[in-house]
Amino acid sequence: KPKSKAAFGSVGRRIPYRILHLINQDGESLGNMHRADALKLMDQHGLKLVLLRENVEPPVYRLMTGQQIHEEQLKRAEKKKASPKPGMCTKELSFSSAIAKNDLDTKTKQIAQWIEKRHHVKVTIRQAK
Repeated sequence: KPKSKAAFGSVGRRIPYRILHLINQDGESLGNMHRADALKLMDQHGLKLVLLRENVEPPVYRLMTGQQIHEEQLKRAEKKKASPKPGMCTKELSFSSAIAKNDLDTKTKQIAQWIEKRHHVKVTIRQAK
């Protein structure tokens, strides 16, 4: 059973599959081909083979330049940073703009406690009638 690829990166010459679906660097499908043919194509064009999806039959590989690989890694890192962490909790607090001073003090203390616990806090202020 081949190892699963958690991180996006250059595969190089270690391809555990015999038949694979190949996509060129422009995003056009080259169809299904044997591993040896894909390696020849990779060497001819001076590109690298990168695994895109392995849960399909046959697994999908793409020919990419080093620059394309680097840009894709940066995109994935940004997307990972932007997505909320599974243990992260968002707290929401809503109050009126006509809130009394003591109530406001109480709510600000509550917000400070949540921030110390590293919760995301969303505060909504409604306009008083």
